[in-house]
Amino acid sequence: MKVGLYFGSFNPIHIGHLVIANHIAEYSDLDQVWFVVTPHNPFKKKSSLLDNYQRLEMVFRATKHYTKLKPSDIEFNLPQPNYTINTLVYLEEKYPNHEFCLIMGEDNLKHFHKWKNADLILENYHIYVYPRIPKQKVETKFDDHKKVHFINAPVMEISSTFIRQSIKEGKNVQPMLPQYVWDYLDEMNFYK
Repeated sequence: MKVGLYFGSFNPIHIGHLVIANHIAEYSDLDQVWFVVTPHNPFKKKSSLLDNYQRLEMVFRATKHYTKLKPSDIEFNLPQPNYTINTLVYLEEKYPNHEFCLIMGEDNLKHFHKWKNADLILENYHIYVYPRIPKQKVETKFDDHKKVHFINAPVMEISSTFIRQSIKEGKNVQPMLPQYVWDYLDEMNFYK
């Protein structure tokens, strides 16, 4: 089975995440896309994150009706902060019959060379890149790499940061969230 790993804090997961993941699952050679809920991204402040299991619950609710999309808590029990290379090695040991690939936004590709063991990742794993609207065209040294695949997915410019801030300001962001996620956020009074 070929699995694309879509890493993120998903704080909260929104329709942009689902549209991209579902498009890649349906229009590439991947069999599934796993939403890997990251406890702590080394490049983000941890203070703004909801609890790990609350974010996992939102991903579970958002993906439960999609057969090719799965929530994953695989990083919850790995050493912190999480590094992608460590997660990939762990997943290969745990699921020896799976082939794992990375999914990332075009904006992340320009910083990919700063990731821990980026060369090792690129040597051993394929990367599926979805488009973002850049402020200007971003050239990277990976644009023509044989393991980097640009996917013509819809461009989604919705951010979790915008959603959190809007909820805090009392704005209605319900159309940007899967209904099950909106219900959970509303019930728990998150981000208010």
